[in-house]
Amino acid sequence: MNESHPSTALPTTTAEPVEPGCAGGLTVLDLPDLPGPVDAPDGTADGRTASSAAVQDRLAGRLSDITSLYEHTERLARARGLAATLDTVLASGAALLGARRGMLVTRRPGGGPGQPVGHGLDRASLGALETVPTEQSLLARLLRERDRPAQLHSHDLAEDPATGARLRELAVHLGLGGAYGLPLATEEDGPLAAALWFYDEPAGPTDCQRELARHYCEIAAPLLAKQLEADRISRTTEALRRGLLPDRLPRAAGLRLAARLVPAGLERSTGSDWYDAIPLPDGTIGLTVGSVSGDGPGAGPGSAPGAAAAMGRVRAALRAYAVLEGEDPVSVLGDLELLLKTTEPTRTATAVYAWIEPEERRITLAGAGHCPPVLVGRHGAEFVETSLSAPLGMLACWEAPGVEFVAERGDTLLLYTEGLARRCGPTLHAGQANLRRAAADAPRDVRIDPDRLCAHLLAVCPDPEAAGTATDDLMLLAARFE
Repeated sequence: MNESHPSTALPTTTAEPVEPGCAGGLTVLDLPDLPGPVDAPDGTADGRTASSAAVQDRLAGRLSDITSLYEHTERLARARGLAATLDTVLASGAALLGARRGMLVTRRPGGGPGQPVGHGLDRASLGALETVPTEQSLLARLLRERDRPAQLHSHDLAEDPATGARLRELAVHLGLGGAYGLPLATEEDGPLAAALWFYDEPAGPTDCQRELARHYCEIAAPLLAKQLEADRISRTTEALRRGLLPDRLPRAAGLRLAARLVPAGLERSTGSDWYDAIPLPDGTIGLTVGSVSGDGPGAGPGSAPGAAAAMGRVRAALRAYAVLEGEDPVSVLGDLELLLKTTEPTRTATAVYAWIEPEERRITLAGAGHCPPVLVGRHGAEFVETSLSAPLGMLACWEAPGVEFVAERGDTLLLYTEGLARRCGPTLHAGQANLRRAAADAPRDVRIDPDRLCAHLLAVCPDPEAAGTATDDLMLLAARFE
């Protein structure tokens, strides 16, 4: 096992002899010193011609190296998201080093390697490589805060005593030959990740390939730092968003509940949805779904944190109103309208609130500018038509009559937000119709299980082409009467 240690915490470019055709100093294309006329022993200019050809070959090699490095760094700059960035680093590193397989790990906040990402390695192979003890792990060495090697190279992992018994065993089992590893680090953040590339036979990169890979990782490290920070913020915000929603659904005799939430990307989200199932003092249940949007502080595209905070306040208020007067959905939404206009004057909300008596299967509900619920029965599915009304916060005074009906045993009531409907079709109306049709056509064993029905509808309805551009959350709440 060969390790090279830099004089500083980061790999540095040194003036080293390089092979012809390697772009040793890749940031500047320096013309080599052109030799003067050299005559052959017989007095001809053949020697000068041969020297000129060598210079041309070296220039061509430098241009090729610079072009290759540029293409790979450009591909990295186009990568969107942490996962795509990690995959690109691995794939480009393999191409520059002439390797076929590789793995990369990011550094955990407390130190040590995180979940590995593979290139040319299946899940079983990655899992096996995770069993290498930390003290034998080449990646762990590249993630050290101190005494971090600038590079690692093993010509033959299976025969290298410095790699440790477990890694030698896996090298034989997985058919790994030589290995070459580099850290990805910056002065500000220290070690961010470590990458290790594998050859199928005992081998290693040339000096030129090492130089290209090192330059590439130096460029990739600050880009990776930004992606890791964005991913951390995204995970934190998503955790906060989910923390504003119920961590569990209540249980009631004769009623089974299930819910699904697929939040939109933080950089695109224009609002925030909620769902809730509220156990009331008299043994009944209040069900609600809704969506908050508007131009309040922090609102607009990419402002999920602000919208989520507003959603949390609105949902908390609705829970209080449900406990006080839950059997009257119109009053609950009316109180919510007054609160929204008073405390969130620049925001609007759509909502459905349903009061349910599980034993009698009696449902009373009201909606405010929201998609109509769907009632799924043994003979199909139909909309529960709520009266037309504007969203909360848009009129001087909101009020709409409630709807009351009795469900049959085995029926399932579906409440959903607009984001799901819009993902189910080219228009809101078409999406609602497609959602109802998908619920009606679901297999019987799916329809009788609210959890499986939610999963089925999310899998069947969303438009695949819209998956990467959604600006609305996908929310679904199902209640089955038994």
